[in-house]
Amino acid sequence: MKKTYLILLAIFISCVTIAQKQDSLHIRKVFDIALTEGHAYENLRSLCKDVGARLSGSPEADKAVQWAKELLESYEFDTVWLMPVKVPHWVRGTIEEAGVNGKAMNIKTLGGSVSSNGKIEAEIIEVQDFKELKDLGEEKVKGKIVFFNRPMQKALINTGEAYGGCVNQRWAGASQASLYGAVGVFVRSMSDHKDKHAHTGSMGYDEGVKKIPSVALSIEDADMLSALLQSNPNAKGYLNVNSETLPDKVSYNVIAEIRGNVEADKIITFGGHLDSWDVGEGAHDDGAGVVHSIEALRIIKATGYQPRYTLRCVLFMNEENGNNGGKTYAAVAKEKGEVHVAALESDAGGFVPRGFTIDGNNEQLKQMQAWEYLLEPYNLHIFKKGWGGVDIGPLKEQLVPLIGLRPDGQRYFDHHHSDTDVFENVHKRELELGAASFAAMIFLVDKYGLGHTLEIQPIVD
Repeated sequence: MKKTYLILLAIFISCVTIAQKQDSLHIRKVFDIALTEGHAYENLRSLCKDVGARLSGSPEADKAVQWAKELLESYEFDTVWLMPVKVPHWVRGTIEEAGVNGKAMNIKTLGGSVSSNGKIEAEIIEVQDFKELKDLGEEKVKGKIVFFNRPMQKALINTGEAYGGCVNQRWAGASQASLYGAVGVFVRSMSDHKDKHAHTGSMGYDEGVKKIPSVALSIEDADMLSALLQSNPNAKGYLNVNSETLPDKVSYNVIAEIRGNVEADKIITFGGHLDSWDVGEGAHDDGAGVVHSIEALRIIKATGYQPRYTLRCVLFMNEENGNNGGKTYAAVAKEKGEVHVAALESDAGGFVPRGFTIDGNNEQLKQMQAWEYLLEPYNLHIFKKGWGGVDIGPLKEQLVPLIGLRPDGQRYFDHHHSDTDVFENVHKRELELGAASFAAMIFLVDKYGLGHTLEIQPIVD
């Protein structure tokens, strides 16, 4: 009996070792294809230069849908189709002017802001947060332009955490200031990089409040304005923007699949968002995620791998100002009774990849961590709980584990939502490494699933 047990144990160990070696070789092949025969960089060049910035509802967003559909069809995946999505249509306008004491400042109107309906001139009052604004009250705020100047915390290593610590002033600053009678809002850009480029982004209005215009200042101008207000608290500013919101439009998520050969009725969804803000070229946000996703599906096909589950690449529309693409996708999946094994997203830029975070349970986390030894040779070392992504977020209600690709984020907010988010600021090799990392994780999720933990040990070459 003992001898039989030892023989069976030896067979099991041998099978596990062979499987590990096969996985290692397959992932090596994925990286080889991405780095020596990659399409990601040229695809990003085309998206940025042939299409450009592509805010939901714009003609450029329509062009991006057609661009993506034609590119996906050229790779001859099993299926390619468009999923209709109703999207907002906000237009920046042709006038963006702001300044203080006659000195012009670099600004970007925040997405969703109303027009100023001509030039507004008023004293400026600086605040750090909503509590300070409340403490000042209507007596000191009414009739003024409120300047929200809370910076990203430089001491935080995770720049996403720093962004999260101040972004509420961008989204809700206008509504909060309006409660106390303010006539307009300046917001320090969500960046820690000091230059003359203002960073736009989404904002909204609470129901029932008077809508007032809101713009972002470049970091240089925010620092200049703050210093000026210290010496001249009664300084007058001006603001003139003519943005507008037009009726909603129909756009599309663009989808491609390779059908599974064992459980085709179960799906692994992965993607990025096709829309971008209307400044720069949307290269890192989220052109990189778009080409990561397309390239991952192309590479998986190029390796000859036959997936167990259906692999579905989704290029979502309208992440930036509504997430209607993600919400629509999740609603359709629920209506159809689709079963998702997992969903993955790339929406953190085209910088060098560092690993993955998972929004799931402890068992799913352990499963992902069991693959660390396969991915560590590629300098992937982050395998922990965390954010999956905005687009795939609505699938969480259906108990789908959500995985986010985590590139190095130290330079992401230098370019985020600004004129500098252009193709030239994406590094070819870093982009290709991201695509390969994404493809490798999709391969592992497909081969092993996320329902249990594999008790396997790394092999030593």
